[in-house]
Amino acid sequence: MATKITSKKSKQPVKKETTSFMSKVKHFLFKVFLWFIGLSLFFVVLFKFVPVPFTPLMVIRVIENKVAGKEVYFSHDWEPLENISVNLQKAVIASEDGTFLKHSGFDFTAMQKAYKNNERGRRIKGGSTISQQTAKNVFLWQGRSYLRKGLEAYFTVLIETIWGKKRIMEVYLNSIEMGDGVYGAQAAAEHWYRKDAANLTPKQAAGIAAILPNPRKYSATSSSSYINNRKAKIARIMRHVGKPKY
Repeated sequence: MATKITSKKSKQPVKKETTSFMSKVKHFLFKVFLWFIGLSLFFVVLFKFVPVPFTPLMVIRVIENKVAGKEVYFSHDWEPLENISVNLQKAVIASEDGTFLKHSGFDFTAMQKAYKNNERGRRIKGGSTISQQTAKNVFLWQGRSYLRKGLEAYFTVLIETIWGKKRIMEVYLNSIEMGDGVYGAQAAAEHWYRKDAANLTPKQAAGIAAILPNPRKYSATSSSSYINNRKAKIARIMRHVGKPKY
């Protein structure tokens, strides 16, 4: 009598392979996370002592002008905070962040006010502090995504903790866009008033601060009535802003 031999095909452990794949993905993402934390801490500590050579926005503006076939103009001169007029420091506090020396990186009252007004469809300046703007300008790209806002909050906490207010103000005044292709206080003072940043008068400092919402559109000199009104308002507030004590 012939014996019938049947062979069973071995089934692949699909579940185990899927688990193994997911484990590898998690391990990879964890390594990416650790690298991000390490690199971000490295650059934040580095820029506490070393001038920021350029920002993502500077690179983006150069590319934009190249693509548009425009002349590429770039002016950026780093100066220690001691070489930047106190008037300009007071002007940006008056115009951009009145509680800069008091908050820990975030002005929740201003953020709530901005959120409520935006919900009503009104266009107002955002609730970002000088610390948040500095974090965004130095480490991130422009945009309004939740990812970028989350990273902005992360870097804001880092620079508030590691840099402190004086360094934040120094980096801010040396890095922000203050005209078309003009970055930082020294370049702005030379561009708009043909003088050094150390010698800016209260009126001139208010003129630079007044155009910060859109420095490529507005002019600090021969200004529109809108900017002139902003200058006057900033100058009035500056009278009540004492010399910053970092």
